[in-house]
Amino acid sequence: MIWKIVFILFYFQRILCLNEVRWCTISNQENKKCNDMKNAFGQAKITPTLSCVTGNSEIDCARMIMNNEADAVTLKGEFIYEAGTKYYLKPVAGEVYDQGMGTSYYAVAVVRKNSTYNINNLKGAKSCHTGFQKNAGWNVPIGYLIDTGRIAAVACDIQKAVNSFFSKSCVPGAIQKDLCQLCIGDTNGNNVCQLNGSLERYSGYSGAFRCLVEGQGDVAFIKHSTVAENSDGRNTDPWAQAVISSDYELLCRDGSRAEVSEWRQCNLAKVPAHAVMTQINTDGALIYKMLHDGQQRYNSHSSGFKMFDSSAYNSNNLLFSDMTTELRAIADQTYQTWLGDEYLQAMKGIDCKPDQLPKSLRWCTLSTQEIWKCADMASAFKNKSLDPSLQCVSADSPEACMKMIQQKEVDAVTLNGGDIYKAGKTYGLVPAAGEGYPDTIMSSSYYAVALVHRNPLNAFTIHDLKGKKSCHTGYERTAGWNVPIGTLIKQGFIKPDGCNTAKAVATFFSESCVPGANQKYLPPELCNLCKGDDRGQNKCEKDSRERYFGYSGAFRCLAEKTGDVAFVKHSTVFELTDGKSTEPWAQTLKSSDFQLLCPNGARAEVSQYTDCNWAQVPAHAVMVHPDTNIYIVYGLLANAQEYYGTDSSSQFKMFDSSVYNANDLIFKDSTDKIVPVQEKKTYSQWLGSGYIESWESMQCSSSAAQKQGTISFLLISMLLFMTFSV
Repeated sequence: MIWKIVFILFYFQRILCLNEVRWCTISNQENKKCNDMKNAFGQAKITPTLSCVTGNSEIDCARMIMNNEADAVTLKGEFIYEAGTKYYLKPVAGEVYDQGMGTSYYAVAVVRKNSTYNINNLKGAKSCHTGFQKNAGWNVPIGYLIDTGRIAAVACDIQKAVNSFFSKSCVPGAIQKDLCQLCIGDTNGNNVCQLNGSLERYSGYSGAFRCLVEGQGDVAFIKHSTVAENSDGRNTDPWAQAVISSDYELLCRDGSRAEVSEWRQCNLAKVPAHAVMTQINTDGALIYKMLHDGQQRYNSHSSGFKMFDSSAYNSNNLLFSDMTTELRAIADQTYQTWLGDEYLQAMKGIDCKPDQLPKSLRWCTLSTQEIWKCADMASAFKNKSLDPSLQCVSADSPEACMKMIQQKEVDAVTLNGGDIYKAGKTYGLVPAAGEGYPDTIMSSSYYAVALVHRNPLNAFTIHDLKGKKSCHTGYERTAGWNVPIGTLIKQGFIKPDGCNTAKAVATFFSESCVPGANQKYLPPELCNLCKGDDRGQNKCEKDSRERYFGYSGAFRCLAEKTGDVAFVKHSTVFELTDGKSTEPWAQTLKSSDFQLLCPNGARAEVSQYTDCNWAQVPAHAVMVHPDTNIYIVYGLLANAQEYYGTDSSSQFKMFDSSVYNANDLIFKDSTDKIVPVQEKKTYSQWLGSGYIESWESMQCSSSAAQKQGTISFLLISMLLFMTFSV
């Protein structure tokens, strides 16, 4: 108990009584300047007083501050990110530069105006970078391309991924020399790819732009002011004398291009200025007071010590950047706010350390056939040396997978919309990758439709659905239950008694097959049309053992005329008709024999799903624990689909389950490709507000029905007990 009191007293003492600021330095020159600043501040009686301690690097200084071995250090963007995420430091003062930009600049991608490149077709281009791990030249553009899924990295080998993405590059300082093919070294051809502008001519901002100007590269990743500084006669170097700024354009994040002067609107990210970082429980106002008082006396006009000048020490940027004009207090002292969303996302995209990767990715499977396919997928991935390796784990239900992922016993599972909601809302999981489907406006979504037979003598519409027999993909599944039932409730066709939607559905349709509705608290009519497996067992189970389960199962229920309407997705009819399916029940089916029911009361051809659908719904997504590196999961799958994502693959097929006598195992068979989540990094962003609203409107029905069923069971039990007791 005593040590807790001591800790609390020490904590508040550090907040209220910071009498000395221990500044962390990383070189002899910086330590000398720090001691000179200490003496200057002391002469001016500036408080708190200053002292100097030595660290091995910027990040070592961050560690020392966290461990209370130091109090402050100035860091640049990528180190601010690591100091905030790993060492829990906060920024208290930011450098201001004389660029008309205050405390930031913009990282941009520049191309020649007569080229056809945009941000979406850079694969195969030749790239020019300021330097390895430099903000504008590497961290921001590569982090952005990884974060948006344009570059897929396997096992944290980002340099290899970049080398595969661009045909050739000049990345001065790169460890992998494959990234140095465009570099030219000094005037004698020596020091190729050195991270030094006086050695490698294509190093730094001007060097990367020169790489583009001289035709070596197709795109240069630089800062917003570089083109202006090296064109229209502003740079007298021979290579720049004839450069005209209007011959170049910027690549924008939305796929468009813009004039080089429009960098505020067209850029990859705003790069934050360097910031003074300190421990999260330190009163930053006291540190800023010391710095503010110091810069008032020891600025560029000082006759003695100068805070923002390192020339007296035969070096540059000691303690602070030499181009700093002033230090400004930071109001919102969080590293996330200081870095900004776009820069933060880029840093997350590039923040990958091989030693932090799991040895294997444990995939959660939901049936015997799915385990078989998962085992084959693991073997196929191993044959191509894809990392991390796959390990297959079995579970009884999607929710069991969610619990196991939450407890870090399993790593990933593919879920539909309703389960994505539950996984995110209840278990805190996040999407790492999504399924992409062909023939849709947005590849990471699909359309929910109502499919019926073409019958001129019985061309019923949505107004005539009452009393019909219905086929559903599964209970609480998106296209098969949530969307159609939600729509019918919204339009007033189904009127739940209180919140008991399941009972209202059973009353509305004469009979149904809703796999997964075989629960005690749900009406048995919802399972009347189900058939079970080939032996008539496992009837109404919410998996492939039920022949009418899933998209193909619901369509089969309609095709075999067991039901009158099937609630599926728009592509189901095309995948299982016109000879595309080898299943005996589907071999003779024609897509022209079916039509769509539109919510407005009309009928339409199956090809008109963009105009006649019940909702555009989110695709299935691979869900993981929030601590899992989503870029590694996507990188693994994106690289794997290069080998196993097409029907022409002679070996394993990721998006085909026919060899296992089942459908939609691990991924839906209609999947065209695995897509990145991009900005949809939470379950709510992935699902969209419209879907979530419709889903949440259905939730009381399930809980109420379950509660009512539980109460009924208890009442019956009590009556039986009382009867037999008497």
